[in-house]
Amino acid sequence: ELLSEQHRLLEERLAPVVRDITDSHPRVQEEMENVYQKIVSYMLLSSGLGSPTDIEVVREVTAALQSVFPQTEMITFISLSKKNKEQQLKNLAMLVTGIRLYNKECRRGGSSIDDLPAILNEAIPSATRTVDEGLNTCHTLSHRYTALLESMQEDQHRYTQLSSFKLKEALFNVRQYEAFLCILLSDAITSAQEVEKMNVRFAATMEQLKNTVQNKVSIDTKEVFPLFVALSNLWTGFQDEILLLSFLTNIANNLQQFSEIQSQLFPEEVLTSLLEGVTVKSDEERIRETMGTRVNVSDFKNQEWLFPETTDNFDQLLIQYHGFCAHAIGVKGLTLPGNPAIGILKHKERCYVFSSKEAAYIFAQDPDKFIQLNVEKAREHAELIQLLELRHQFEYLAPYAQARNAGKCFMKPTTKCDSSTQTDTHILPPTIVTSYEWNEWELRRKAIKL
Repeated sequence: ELLSEQHRLLEERLAPVVRDITDSHPRVQEEMENVYQKIVSYMLLSSGLGSPTDIEVVREVTAALQSVFPQTEMITFISLSKKNKEQQLKNLAMLVTGIRLYNKECRRGGSSIDDLPAILNEAIPSATRTVDEGLNTCHTLSHRYTALLESMQEDQHRYTQLSSFKLKEALFNVRQYEAFLCILLSDAITSAQEVEKMNVRFAATMEQLKNTVQNKVSIDTKEVFPLFVALSNLWTGFQDEILLLSFLTNIANNLQQFSEIQSQLFPEEVLTSLLEGVTVKSDEERIRETMGTRVNVSDFKNQEWLFPETTDNFDQLLIQYHGFCAHAIGVKGLTLPGNPAIGILKHKERCYVFSSKEAAYIFAQDPDKFIQLNVEKAREHAELIQLLELRHQFEYLAPYAQARNAGKCFMKPTTKCDSSTQTDTHILPPTIVTSYEWNEWELRRKAIKL
């Protein structure tokens, strides 16, 4: 969506230039040259390779354009329809971009073109490290908050001055931050993989183009033009990845305020003093502790349990509550990591995981009861609605378009339709006087008879 919006904005900015070119009907040579210069400007602006105020860049674009579209073809271009002119402009822009990229590779120009693959190869690892650092901070805080809340529930008199409600809100806030950073990290990894693929394709296309040209005086356009267009499309892909990476970095920087708020709510020295004598376990350690346990299916008559060895695509199952323990949320108010190896309970076509075998047994006795407890907990802490993906429990909070797609909508839009009315010609009952006469000569005739 971001890229589509950016491409739309670029087309809007170029629309006046395209309109000037397609609507013009030059007749003399001077007018032809002016339109040709506008085409050169369009080539430069649409590619984004260099500044329009740089004379060297303008000369380079003009030379590339003349090699595929000399001024002598302007007469043919003018005779085209508006739609065909726009399409030819786009095709010429891709050809010119491909030629400039080839010239840059051959060191015959392109000094103003940034080395986007090299920039991406440096920027993506840097962005990934930044997100990783934020994730490590989140993990540390969530593990500390969870350990502190568990300690408070075991000994309520130990932390008389500490609000469990405030601590839970801090935990949920950190978990939210963690979820967002995981999405950003996934996007950064996907971007790195896409850039790697494009680098391979770009190098292969460039090598193929070099082998095709090989200092030949004349070359069949059917052989080289598709290669120039392929280079242009790949370079557009690099530009898109730069834009996405910039967007990702800005989001990560804006999210840092959540980490700063945490340090203000619970400073490091306060947390350290509160955690004296408390064992802090990471999510991975909690899962390892329960790896040897599993529910016994024979203990349940009407419940369906899923296990790795009995379920296809076990790792791709859609787990409720973002993978957190379905029992701990409503009962303890904690977001403990669920361990699928214990067994996944399938209840009403939804899958639930648990942090321990005991939690799984308790939840399975009355799943609907604990599901409702989780909903009530989300009412107390609204941030859980998004974190635990409980939007299906709160459809009235979802936008209408999203609810409509789900087939459920509690907020129907106002129905509108076109209509028209006509005032009656005679509102009151008719009182027509049959003896009335408007013709003057008829009145004269009647008067003579009298």
